[in-house]
Amino acid sequence: MASFNCFILAFFMELTFSSINVGSAARRLQQLPPLPPIPSLPRTGLPPLPSIPTLTQPTIPTLPTTQPTLTNPGSLPPLPSIPNLPTVPRAILPPLPSMPSIPTIPTTIPSIPFLSPPPSTTSP
Repeated sequence: MASFNCFILAFFMELTFSSINVGSAARRLQQLPPLPPIPSLPRTGLPPLPSIPTLTQPTIPTLPTTQPTLTNPGSLPPLPSIPNLPTVPRAILPPLPSMPSIPTIPTTIPSIPFLSPPPSTTSP
């Protein structure tokens, strides 16, 4: 704890000495003669922007209003018939076992027996 207090004391002393230097530097700057005025720079004009050429508007072609008729390619040949495939024998499965019955969960809550209150000493 003592080293922490020494650290704080050293910090404040350093802060004080650094502020003394800043104060004296500010006083020295205020005592200097005024600076000469900054000469103004000659203003140069911007070159003129080039003119934008005008472009001719392209002509949009007109769309046809009727659809062309398609030529009939003639009658197509009939599709080939699928050959008869051999029949696959049917598998005979054994009967499935019966499902066990799921017990039912009671939906009524049983009543909890309460103790009767002790008899009162005074009558109402």
